[in-house]
Amino acid sequence: MIPVIVLTGYLGAGKTSLLNCLLNRPGTRVGVIINDIGKVNVDTGLITGQIDAAESIAGGCVCCLSDSSPLDELLEKLAQPRLCLDAIIVEASGAADPLNVDRLLRFGKADGVRFGGIIDVIDAVEHEHTVDTSAMAPARFNATSMVVVNKLDRIAPEDRDMVLARISGRIREINPQVAIVPASHAAIDPELVFDIAMDEDPVNELPLAAASRTHHDHAHAAHANAVTVRCPEAADAGAVLDLLEHPPGAAYRIKGHVKLRTDRGTQRYLVNMVGRQIHFAEATAHSDPADDALVAVGMGLDETVVGAALATALEPARQDPSPRNLTRLERRLILSSNAGDETKDNEFA
Repeated sequence: MIPVIVLTGYLGAGKTSLLNCLLNRPGTRVGVIINDIGKVNVDTGLITGQIDAAESIAGGCVCCLSDSSPLDELLEKLAQPRLCLDAIIVEASGAADPLNVDRLLRFGKADGVRFGGIIDVIDAVEHEHTVDTSAMAPARFNATSMVVVNKLDRIAPEDRDMVLARISGRIREINPQVAIVPASHAAIDPELVFDIAMDEDPVNELPLAAASRTHHDHAHAAHANAVTVRCPEAADAGAVLDLLEHPPGAAYRIKGHVKLRTDRGTQRYLVNMVGRQIHFAEATAHSDPADDALVAVGMGLDETVVGAALATALEPARQDPSPRNLTRLERRLILSSNAGDETKDNEFA
């Protein structure tokens, strides 16, 4: 299932710059849906990176659609196996409310895709004059998986830490768990957003990504780091679910294959966690059980702490799972196969 990543942000915050940053990474095939509130999609002409497939929604904000059908139709077109895409990125209009976009994604019915995160881009200079203007912190951050605080280079060096701390504090009033990434020129490490296939363009494809890089591309972004812990034996389902529902600090993504002890014996699952959204699926036959492991990705991970948390969750199960944990696992599988996959309710009876 192809991850769908949505970029939101107020007008001029840097969404298209972030999109270009992600597209300029070689070795990954990306499909893009551009949404512009005008009848002509002017944002399409601003894209400089490599797009392997593209669609557009013009004439209105994607979050104002009466239902998810138009977006579902485009997502299914891009999710066709013949396109071999690694990710789909939706650049929403500057008027889009992440809360409504989240609703469309969670209740959409497109086949072949899964939630890959909602990334809200902030203009650090203008944010407090345009978006965060009331006593209450903006509700939009309740739906976001990651917030990119952009244009920090336009703030005097001696004031940057103070501004970043002030903006981050307001965001965390609404969403204490959200990942916050400081940036200039909207440059972030693409590994935070989707898997990178390789460091160079495939030999059978034009080197468009490398050719289109700009001086402020991902090379100038703070790099994410990752921690990997192998899963050689069946782990306890409850322990793995606890890890995913309460990930260790700064772990924005957790992905991989795991063996779990169930009432049917040892079962293998593919796991993808982005922000607080969790996707579970039975492992495919072509994946090698010898490679089963979980990988945590984030900015500034404490590798010792995160590694210990993963290792604890993947300890071999000493007994059969409890009925409650079997129910939790079954519910995750059901949610991940249905439109209601991206529930924010992490409490299970």
